[in-house]
Order: sequence, then structure tokens, then C-alpha cells
Amino acid sequence: MLKTTLLFIATALAEIIGCFLPYLWLRKGGSMWLLLPAAVSLALFVWLLTLHPAASGRVYAAYGGVYVATALVWLRVVDGVSLSFYDWIGAGVALLGMSIIVAGWKLQ
Repeated sequence: MLKTTLLFIATALAEIIGCFLPYLWLRKGGSMWLLLPAAVSLALFVWLLTLHPAASGRVYAAYGGVYVATALVWLRVVDGVSLSFYDWIGAGVALLGMSIIVAGWKLQ
């Protein structure tokens, strides 16, 4: 479970970075050159998703829970926004859902 969770976190960071860099270009006046590392990051994101042993739909469903939690950590660390009680509860519920789905992988 730990290996899967760490792989999901790396996958989420690749996706978030791949989307954040074009956001910096489009909304914050960043350089158009940000699109190159964004494309690399999104290609890494897709490749990381292929490393999971389950069917793609299950991987995407479980990944969603980790993405939610990682995005909230990004919100706190990168954007400097304090997380609310509801943010923490929502992240916990999302991670619980991911854990349930991943635990079922062994039963298939």
C-alpha cells in the first residue's frame, strides 16, 4: 500500500506541475517556455499511471483520492492558503476511498 501511495503522490505532483506551469504562463505573465517542462511533466504523469498493476479504471478511481489530498497540500505549500477543517476531512475521506479501492486490488 505504501509503494502504491508514493507512486500516486509522484503521479499527482507530475499532473499538478504539468497544469500549474501553463497556468503561470496564461494567468500570471510567465514565460511561454514554461510549456516545455509542463509537457514533460504531463508525459511523466501518463507514464506513471501505467506503472500500476490494476485495470486503468481502478487506477484512475484510486488515484483521484490521492490527487485530492496532494492538491490540498499544494494549495497550502505553494499557494500559501490555510486549509480548513473541511479540507482535512475531505482529504481524509478521499484517502480512505483510495485505500479501500487499492485493498481490493489483491482480491481480483
